[in-house]
Amino acid sequence: MKALLMKVTVLVASAVSSPRLSSALLPRFASSLQVSFSVSRSILVPSTTATATPSKHQGSGVFGSSTTILRMSSSVCLSNCPTIPLRNGMAQPAIGFGTYKVGFIPASASAAVAGNAGGVERTAEECVSDALSVGYRFLECAEFYGNEHEVGKAIAKSGIDRKDLFICSKVWTTTIEKGPAAIEAQLDKTLSDLGTDYVDLYLIHWPVPGKHVEAYKTICKLQKAGKILGCGVSNYAWEDYLELKEAGVEQLPLVNQIEINPFLYRKNTIGKFAAEGVVMQSYRSLRDGKAFENPTLVKIAKDKSKSPAQILGRWCVQKGFVYVPKSVKRERMEENAEVFDFELTNDEMSELDSLTTPEAIDVFA
Repeated sequence: MKALLMKVTVLVASAVSSPRLSSALLPRFASSLQVSFSVSRSILVPSTTATATPSKHQGSGVFGSSTTILRMSSSVCLSNCPTIPLRNGMAQPAIGFGTYKVGFIPASASAAVAGNAGGVERTAEECVSDALSVGYRFLECAEFYGNEHEVGKAIAKSGIDRKDLFICSKVWTTTIEKGPAAIEAQLDKTLSDLGTDYVDLYLIHWPVPGKHVEAYKTICKLQKAGKILGCGVSNYAWEDYLELKEAGVEQLPLVNQIEINPFLYRKNTIGKFAAEGVVMQSYRSLRDGKAFENPTLVKIAKDKSKSPAQILGRWCVQKGFVYVPKSVKRERMEENAEVFDFELTNDEMSELDSLTTPEAIDVFA
């Protein structure tokens, strides 16, 4: 399909309930006005042009040491990063940097439970500093990750204006179980650790049975206080979302963060959320690197002169999901970001869609 060049204009809502929301969002909206994008199907591709330079692939070894991949500078790829409009008028960057297991591995994480967590390679401060210098502006954080104070150090040292960052955090299950006062106290700690007086998005990390509706109502109240610009959820099934609706929640979630990749593409569930105006954020977009040798993925990557990681990332953004890769290595951060300078064909997208098996869906049914 031939890409069409068009102007994208962000419309600012005429009435905003929170003073913090208005003051924090208007500069971002203003900077987004009259930016040209090349639109193909459901994903925006920056129209910025740059010279691609050949480089040797340093990834999983699938291609062999002699394979040359055309790469754009990641700073060019992210300089006009596409955004996805949220229902309240906010502009969500289409790509973010995930901080799970970055500089710290939570005690209850799968790797730690299995006894093979090992030592961390670098601090979260070092990794996030690299991510910010590469050009990432959306940082995906969480109470459970145990590293928000280190993320805050990187933000402070970066010199980047707060209005140019998009910060998301999540409240963990143990805090949710303790009730509203604990949730507010944790949000205050998150804000202190990150060195900011508000977060762009605050999510319920898991739908704790019997508790998540009250927890969601709590973060909606905190939004009115100006500490949160937008509320969302994570790991919600459709039934969990319906519980919120049936409870009469006025401000329904802007986003739902779940695992999304070609090997776990819950098309029907995602379609229901999309119909409600809920934007899907993808974690494990790259499947932790465990699928880089899949034959279909390798074939498409070779055809595109791209790495398997870039094919997985491109699939994600081309579907219209928020792509949240993470790495502790700067060169991988750069590689992961280079997904806006090419497109996958309809046939290639269909091939990738078919990688989700009925068995994979059954696990999450």
